Amino acid sequence: MSRTSKRHWPWHLLTIAILAVTALIFWYATVSTAYKWDWNNISNYFYYNKEVILETAPSDVEVTSIDQQGQKTIITLVDYETNEEFKITAVAEQIKVLKGQELTEGDTITSTTKWTAGPFVKGFWTTLWLSVVSGILGLVIGLIAGLCRISKNPTLRDLSTIYVELIRALPLLVIIFIIYYFFGTILKLSHETAAIVSLSFSAGAYIAEIVRGGIQSISKGQTEAARSLGMGAASTMCVIILPQAFRRILPALTGQFINLVKDTSLLSAISIIEITRAAQLATTTSMKPFEMWFCAAALYLLINIPLSILAHYLERRLAKSD
Repeated sequence: MSRTSKRHWPWHLLTIAILAVTALIFWYATVSTAYKWDWNNISNYFYYNKEVILETAPSDVEVTSIDQQGQKTIITLVDYETNEEFKITAVAEQIKVLKGQELTEGDTITSTTKWTAGPFVKGFWTTLWLSVVSGILGLVIGLIAGLCRISKNPTLRDLSTIYVELIRALPLLVIIFIIYYFFGTILKLSHETAAIVSLSFSAGAYIAEIVRGGIQSISKGQTEAARSLGMGAASTMCVIILPQAFRRILPALTGQFINLVKDTSLLSAISIIEITRAAQLATTTSMKPFEMWFCAAALYLLINIPLSILAHYLERRLAKSD
């Protein structure tokens, strides 16, 4: 064991003790509220066996016979009023009626089951793809706005500054409502489109500042050297400056994407079923608020912890290379 490790192990023990005390406080809080934890059937909110109805009664009928013919079964139905006879071919395992049973119109005769994604899986997928699409668009918007922020053209500089400061001054929820209710009504935007536009423009404003800071961190001497070699402003920016700037801002961009994933939780306000909305719906039907919100927290961690690890890894790599 190294000397540094020997000095640090008491602090690690203190960390464990603090975590243990925190867990004890949490346990006492749940006991004092007399809450009964119940994790049964929680898996149904991730994946469940859904009944798929294959055949229903065409009218008020009686099941007069169920005949096995090889691998198939013939179900005979007779209408009460017209005495019309109906025959249905089905697999024995799919039959949900008995001989002599009376059925009303719409009653299930045969059905099967299939594994179907529950609200948490659907919400996880919605959160993931909305974050990816909004992140890509936000990166494009942020790159353009960041370049405009350092442009020599006063109009581009002013417009980009107004955009960045306006977005940063407004809560994201207000932006979502404005785009969904105002622009969404005028342009007939879907829930998902309004969500992507809101997240993209919000993320773009913060990414613009990250890009601007990254570009300005590059020595001006490199720009002057490129110009002395006959390179134009555009080629200098694309070939010399931006590659170095992006290398420096990668950890910050990763952190911004983590924030973007968490920001998707606000989309429940416009009825998009992402992770938070899925937890709300699951809580309503199951009456298990603690379990459902812990499941939601676990899904967010499943996305964000790998991103956080990636951000720390990039920071260490860049620190070594510098």
